[in-house]
Amino acid sequence: MILSDRQIKQEIEKGTIKIEPFRPHCLGTNSYDVHLGKALATYTTPILDAKKDNPLTYFEIPEEGFILKPGELYLGITEEYTETHAHVPFLEGKSSAGRLGIDIHATAGKGDVGFCNYWTLEISVKIPVRVYAGMPIGQLIYFAVEGDVEVSYATKKSAKYNTKDPRPMGSQMFKNTF
Repeated sequence: MILSDRQIKQEIEKGTIKIEPFRPHCLGTNSYDVHLGKALATYTTPILDAKKDNPLTYFEIPEEGFILKPGELYLGITEEYTETHAHVPFLEGKSSAGRLGIDIHATAGKGDVGFCNYWTLEISVKIPVRVYAGMPIGQLIYFAVEGDVEVSYATKKSAKYNTKDPRPMGSQMFKNTF
C-alpha cells in the first residue's frame, strides 16, 4: 500500500517519516517532491574497479546551472535529508526531468526501513542538459511494511550508506566480500 498525502503528513507528525526541509507545497497526492542539491561528483578515473574505493571529484552547481553531458556518470544528491523509520521509501524520477532525458537512478530507487540520509542520485542524460541546484528532480513514495522489521538499516552493521553528508557518496561495493 502506498501512503497518501494525508498519511505522509500523519507519519511526519508521528516522527516515523522525516523530511528536512519539509515544504507543504511539495507534497503530492501520494508522493513528496525532492530537489537536486548543490553538490555533484564525478569519478576521476576512466575505468572503475568494483574492488576499490574509486576517487571522486566534488563540485557545486553554479548559479547559472551546469551542463550534464551524455556518456558521463554524475553523482548528485537530494537537497532534502530524509528519515524513514516504519516505511519503505522509493525514489522515482520526476516525469518533467525524464522528458528532458535525465535519469536519476540506474538501480538504487528503493530505500530500507531505517534509512536516514540524503539520497545519492546516479545521474545520466541522453542529450546535453543544463541543470540547476534546487530544481525538482524526483519524488519519494512511501510503502507500508507488513510485519515487524528485525534489523533497521540505521542499526545494521553491514549498512554502507549511513554517514550523513550533504555530498554524493560513491560506490561502497569494495566493502563487500567477493
